[in-house]
Amino acid sequence: MGIPVFILAGLLVHCVFLVSIFDIYFSSPLVHGMTPQQTPLPPPAKRLVLFVADGLRADSLYELDSSGTPRAPFLRGILENNGSWGISHTRVPTESRPGHVALIAGFYEDVSAVAKGWKENPVEFDSVFNESKYTWSWGSPDILPMFAKGATGDHVYTFCYAAESEDFGAEDAAKLDIWVFDHVKSFFNSSRSNQTLFSALNEDKVVLFLHLLGIDTNGHAHRPNSREYQENIKQVDEGVKEIASLIDNFYGNDGKTAFILTSDHGMTDWGSHGAGHPSETLTPLIVWGAGVNYPQKVTTQLFEDNFLKEWKLENLKRLDVNQADIAPLMASLIGVPFPLNSVGTLPLEYLNTSALFKAESMFTNAIQILEQFKVKMSQKKETTLSILFTPFKPLSASEQINILKKIRLYIEQQKYDEAKSTVLFYGFVSAGMIIAFFLLIQACPWTYYIYCLLPVPVWYAVVKEISVIQDLATNVLSLHIGQFIGFLLVCILGIEILVFSFFYRSALTVGLLVFAGWPVITQLWIQAKTKALIWTLLCVILAIFPLMPVVGREPNIPLVIAAGLLTILISLFLLAYFCKSENKYRDNEDLKVYFYQMFSVALSTYVVGSTHDSLKIKQGLPVMNQIISWMTLVFSPVLLLLSPTFLFERLFSILLSLMSTYLLLSTGYEALFPLALFGLMFVWINMEQEALQHYGLSLKPKLAVFNFTCTMDITQFRQLHLDDVRRSFFFVFFIVTAFFGTGNIASINSFDPASVYCFLTVFSPFMMGGLLLLKVAIPFVLVSCAFEAVQVTTQLSSKSLFLIVLVISDIMALHFFFLVKDYGSWLDIGTSISHYLLVMSLTIFMMVMNGLAQLLTTQRLGLPRRNKHHSM
Repeated sequence: MGIPVFILAGLLVHCVFLVSIFDIYFSSPLVHGMTPQQTPLPPPAKRLVLFVADGLRADSLYELDSSGTPRAPFLRGILENNGSWGISHTRVPTESRPGHVALIAGFYEDVSAVAKGWKENPVEFDSVFNESKYTWSWGSPDILPMFAKGATGDHVYTFCYAAESEDFGAEDAAKLDIWVFDHVKSFFNSSRSNQTLFSALNEDKVVLFLHLLGIDTNGHAHRPNSREYQENIKQVDEGVKEIASLIDNFYGNDGKTAFILTSDHGMTDWGSHGAGHPSETLTPLIVWGAGVNYPQKVTTQLFEDNFLKEWKLENLKRLDVNQADIAPLMASLIGVPFPLNSVGTLPLEYLNTSALFKAESMFTNAIQILEQFKVKMSQKKETTLSILFTPFKPLSASEQINILKKIRLYIEQQKYDEAKSTVLFYGFVSAGMIIAFFLLIQACPWTYYIYCLLPVPVWYAVVKEISVIQDLATNVLSLHIGQFIGFLLVCILGIEILVFSFFYRSALTVGLLVFAGWPVITQLWIQAKTKALIWTLLCVILAIFPLMPVVGREPNIPLVIAAGLLTILISLFLLAYFCKSENKYRDNEDLKVYFYQMFSVALSTYVVGSTHDSLKIKQGLPVMNQIISWMTLVFSPVLLLLSPTFLFERLFSILLSLMSTYLLLSTGYEALFPLALFGLMFVWINMEQEALQHYGLSLKPKLAVFNFTCTMDITQFRQLHLDDVRRSFFFVFFIVTAFFGTGNIASINSFDPASVYCFLTVFSPFMMGGLLLLKVAIPFVLVSCAFEAVQVTTQLSSKSLFLIVLVISDIMALHFFFLVKDYGSWLDIGTSISHYLLVMSLTIFMMVMNGLAQLLTTQRLGLPRRNKHHSM
């Protein structure tokens, strides 16, 4: 049979609407065509040295250790005696790429980067490096090329170590920072014998950028409270001291070098970042050298937090900034044009310059932001009908001229304070209007016509399949008014629990506890007491998992090993049952494949324990363990396809095959989740047979001898029954449970690289991401295979099932469509996108998984068998 036109139309519609949110919400807000703006006065510094300690938390640097001594004595001495300090407030997403873009280019996350991951910005942008005369940078290959790629000309130079050096399983990631410091020293030493390089280093407007990734890597591998992380801070402090001394000596202590040390983001206590927790958004900022204010003594400071007291810095003025403000600060110090797309505001209190210089710098800052507003307004005016376009009156062309003239007059009259207040106000208004225009005033591209017209063929498809809807409506209308209202309320409540579970995993617990009472509510327990009791028990066990912490924060390898041993124990009992059961269609030689699968599970259990023990003593990933892990991943599906296709035997083989891989990807209690889920699916198949008999829909088939390869006669398909709505809802609920039972798959913040340590420890985002998606998909495959068994054993039409799931998923989609966000952290944005994509993809994904489930349950690889010879 071919695929019905209705299904193809449904697939097309959902694919289009799935892609639509990226076209509507996630277009880049960056504009081009602005004129560069530069302070007209001589800058205080000739060169700038930028240290970025990746993943360094503010409290980790500023707080004293248990003995009362600073972790970074050199930097502590700088902020107490030579420079200014504060907290740089980063914005979400607290990731390396957007953090460095904010520091060096002055703007926050470009939402269109959702299509690019975190490797690069999807739109070209200006930066302090691009505006400099020369920039030399050392550090990670994931960060440095991004700024060299967008630079005009050939004046941004990068020196990177190999990507393989970013190894979470390495003995000590501080070697990454030592590499940077050593290469900077070699660079300056070699310049003395290279006249061209020596001359370039002595030019004005020079930037030296040192990207220090060791702290971030050690934080991921060992957590921020570990000895490795804190020792790395001391090594960075010593390295900064040596480099600062080297540069001062190289330039003859001319007092024309400005130094900045900061971080792109912080890190949570469990070694992750990406969201908006204070441990991730509060980063240190220490500035000293040419043009920078000295420490300012104060008696009181008004901050809502207690950090000053905890850090013993109550008497030194704390100057907090937004992360994007550092870009205009760097540009002002060395006298280069402000980055064209910068939205940062120059932090005046860090500058030790004349009032005139500060006023001119602020004026330049305001014009630079205003230029973006003018270009954005011009673009919107060109793409909007004239009768619909309304300019922002406080910043009309005439008002802009008046404001700029007024500020220039204040500066000429040396009324600098009046000029800076005015500039700050309109600067913030301009930045706000850029965002407001982007959100509120939209042109209508051709894609909008598709979104508006697509409901027409959708309703046409619905009318063509009206007979299926009539069957369901007939069942609903046959209910009494009280039953009808109760049915409607249960449906609404069930869908709302599903929606709520996307935000609070504990909602799954509530749903599973309600499921536990299903046999009692429907009186099924009377005819199947043992099965009903087991169903209730397994529902309660599975309900525990959503209450557990998100996977990845606290590894617990003994639990993984226990899950492996429990799998082997359960396998022995089931294998003994299969051997004793009478099935004239089974060849007992086929059962040998289970011994191979059990051996694979045992081997995976050993590899997990061995690998993490080796990493714990810092001996890296054993090569043999890595080979076994990859071989298990490749050959597990092959063993699965060698097993018999009888219903329970094939499902048992699917569990063993998937568990051998899942164990290798587990770090804690989640290793037990597939076992609990599979147990519930096993009982569910049996309970559905009891439900069929209870409602008199069909006779109960003998599941013990049911073979997936037996073709179902289409004439045996029955009409849609009201209980099929419940059956379809169970499927959707179990799908959601499979995704979110042990964590939130949309949460970047919950990713722990330890999950893939059995396969690799060298940082590889695509490989690690692929393995993580495989881990997420395994429980989903278990549910899909179980539902395949439910579908074929209950004679449920796939078309009818498709319509019910379509209705459930689309009602959920209406909720999440209005909750899609294009602002905030990638945790917020990614979660809203993932939720919408998940429900919109449910129909498509179900069909793909249905095809995979059919493949895994019906296909079998035939191997040559030895013939038995009998003597005469």
